[in-house]
Amino acid sequence: MDLDRFAADSPDDDAPAGASVCVVATQAATFERCREGFYPAPRSYDRTRAAFEYMAFYRTDPVSAITHYARVTDRTEQVRGGAGPMSEADWAALIDPFSEEDVVVVFEFDELVPLDSPVENDGHGVRGAWYCDVGDLREAATLSALSERART
Repeated sequence: MDLDRFAADSPDDDAPAGASVCVVATQAATFERCREGFYPAPRSYDRTRAAFEYMAFYRTDPVSAITHYARVTDRTEQVRGGAGPMSEADWAALIDPFSEEDVVVVFEFDELVPLDSPVENDGHGVRGAWYCDVGDLREAATLSALSERART
């Protein structure tokens, strides 16, 4: 389990409650890139065109919970082999197992903010992208509770 929320140097959970959020599922390799400040999505995914201010991350492993969120600072379209935030190793680890697309939108963001209380998986899971607000993340104890508030 992450202990980020107990670290003295973690950013404060001070985003406005009404700020819009896109919740996405991340495996370990993807979450490590999130810690580095970016999250890629194939351009065909709806989330690449949706309007939102923050991204939140449902971690499939090791915690099976939404544990962090971050303010989106930029969206960069990158073509496979072209200049951008993603290396060839990033493409191989993050895109190739899920998509054959050669164009992604890379969401770049500020430092990850740990939620004071992670939104735990109670058997519901996150598929695709969910849209809610920061207040919903703070109030929901479980994914089922969040799913009642979120849009997909």
